[in-house]
Amino acid sequence: MSQDNDNTEATARRSSRQPASRSIFNVPAPIKQLFDQFPLIQYPINHLPQRAPQHRNGPVLHVFTTTEGASIGVPSYNPACLKWQTYLKFCHIDFHVAASNNHASPSGALPFLLPPQPDTLKPVQPVTTGKLQRWTMNNSDTAIEESGDLRYEAYLSLLDHRIRRAWLFSIYLSNNFTSIAEPLYILPTSNNPFVRLAIARELRLAAEKELLKYSTILSAETLHNQAEEALEALDSLLGEHDWFFGAGKPGLFDASVFAYTHLLLDDGLGKGWLDTRLRNTLKPRQHLVAHRNRILEQYYSNTT
Repeated sequence: MSQDNDNTEATARRSSRQPASRSIFNVPAPIKQLFDQFPLIQYPINHLPQRAPQHRNGPVLHVFTTTEGASIGVPSYNPACLKWQTYLKFCHIDFHVAASNNHASPSGALPFLLPPQPDTLKPVQPVTTGKLQRWTMNNSDTAIEESGDLRYEAYLSLLDHRIRRAWLFSIYLSNNFTSIAEPLYILPTSNNPFVRLAIARELRLAAEKELLKYSTILSAETLHNQAEEALEALDSLLGEHDWFFGAGKPGLFDASVFAYTHLLLDDGLGKGWLDTRLRNTLKPRQHLVAHRNRILEQYYSNTT
């Protein structure tokens, strides 16, 4: 009996020395005493740098443009960017423009849009090109559904293929490279001549690679002839209508056409046009010229 009492007392003494429960969240006493000397302080959130977009209460569209151009919303000098910049205007989206480049884009290509930043610490997800139309449809009361005309896809292919290929050749593989591509896409990137030379080479090789997907031989004459046929077809399609497919207001197709026609007719693009062959194929198409001027006057009059 005495031995049992001794065992009971020993067990009790060991139990009294052990904590009632162990947890990974228990802090050893010396560490706790140290941190008690430095109570947690929550500092205010740092302000964004001054060069960050200031209009975070509204959408910000990141496009190829100059800093000065972004401040007043001038048309982008890049067709892919200008297409969406114009479409957002058609849909009465109140947005701001930010000068950017492909390296800043989550998809590696411009444009992309940053939706309004809510008053939280959680960052918003950027809207890349492939999702811009759906985002616009969900955020505009006047968003425009695309035409159900059976000819829509056929005419869209003229823009996406024939006219785009001629544009690539004209800007990157003709004399216009030094007067348009270089001042717009290369010189602003760096003051280092070797960096500029590398970027120039990459741009020309990328354009050449894209064009060689469709033909093993690059023929300026063939590309311009195809573009001329496409522009003639689009001019006939528009006819006397204000907007394509007889719509009551402009849509994405109108923005896609304007993205090329405006830039081709822009006398101030870069340092000016040296090779005017593609530009000259558009000038006689009076319906397309009037369409371009109509959009410029109605949607960009305060930027010129």
